[in-house]
Amino acid sequence: MRMYDLIVKKKHGEALTTEEIGYMVKGFTEGEIPDYQMAAMMMAVCFRGMNETETLDLTLAMRDSGEVIDLSAITGVKVDKHSTGGVGDKTSLALAPIMAALGVPVAKMSGRGLGHTGGTIDKLEAFPGFRAELAKDVFVHNVNEIGMAIAAQTTDLAPADKKLYALRDVTGTVDEISLIASSIMSKKLACGADAIVLDVKTGNGAFMKSVEDAKKLARTMVSIGRRAGKHTAAVITDMDQPLGYAVGNSLEVMEAIETLKGNGPKDFKEVVFALGMRMLKAAGKAANDTDALAQMERVIADGSAQKKLAAFVAAQGGDFAPVFNPGLFPKAAMKREVLAPQSGYVHRILAEQIGSACMALGGGRVTKDSAIDLTVGILLQKKNADEVKQGETLAVIYGNEEEKVVAASEIVQSAYEIGVQPIKRRPVIIDYIN
Repeated sequence: MRMYDLIVKKKHGEALTTEEIGYMVKGFTEGEIPDYQMAAMMMAVCFRGMNETETLDLTLAMRDSGEVIDLSAITGVKVDKHSTGGVGDKTSLALAPIMAALGVPVAKMSGRGLGHTGGTIDKLEAFPGFRAELAKDVFVHNVNEIGMAIAAQTTDLAPADKKLYALRDVTGTVDEISLIASSIMSKKLACGADAIVLDVKTGNGAFMKSVEDAKKLARTMVSIGRRAGKHTAAVITDMDQPLGYAVGNSLEVMEAIETLKGNGPKDFKEVVFALGMRMLKAAGKAANDTDALAQMERVIADGSAQKKLAAFVAAQGGDFAPVFNPGLFPKAAMKREVLAPQSGYVHRILAEQIGSACMALGGGRVTKDSAIDLTVGILLQKKNADEVKQGETLAVIYGNEEEKVVAASEIVQSAYEIGVQPIKRRPVIIDYIN
């Protein structure tokens, strides 16, 4: 078997066999197939596409290129949740404790943020002392004892995907649906959960800008999961503006805590509940959406979800006191208000620009090795369709360096589009893919 022949085969639009895809992934991972040949193959895939079987075969080959985590020692149906990433997306911080309080074990591997989207691990490290690196036996023990654990992904998880994504990133071959879906699902399947619920975001602040592309990606990932033997469902959610009001690591943690106390933003709670409904049904814990919603509201009202968050933080070495007193989180040294230049209605908030403003403050990474400032961020005061008066506060910037605060303020100001006519609010839950 020769890589040259496989490139020509795909160039002509023919489907690759399971054996051919396995040979290709193994050879590339082990350095036997050079970058230039794999780059040619990726470009051929971008032009010719992959069918369902090819996409599944690529996913499984990448999954099997490294460690596949065995979670059989954890009692119950393990349900994993994955988000395609967005601005202000702190969903796991509220959703996982709610699920743990309801007896759904959450054994989650998460990444750090890169670019304008934040990472769950970075947010959790706002708790002083929090450890994201856990030995497998500790990880399993914590899930069995507390109901949840969230740890940083290991280098042994789908190494083929890491190497392949790095190549795609510099060869203009990132945005092909089969390649995106197989990249995401190879890691999810390697994490060992029994069921997977996907939050596929669409809009200005998301990777998938159009609703149709988001639906196509969701259908492809759900198909992969089902064909791999996992109960899989997806929710299409809006990212045409930031989720919730808080953007920035510690600010987002505080907003998640408020949500666990029953005080969170309406759009954020809608996303948490929509995903939670599917997780509870996948785990066999709820008969329908009404039952699932009632259960989630109960563990928020009685405080058990908030207590789960505290127990989880403590078990991973973090100071859990801020869970009950968010004022204990370290704060940025300065703040600056962004004022409305005119009266009217907020027609749009460019989420990607809000994310860029947070990066300008030092709250995000340009490269994987960049240090981040956990205290900085942005608190929006106005969201889409809100009425605003000239001079009223649109957002508040929190930072530690005057120059960065000024730069971020200008970016946030330009992210707001204010029109004269009132508009309808865009729904945050756009569709379900089951």
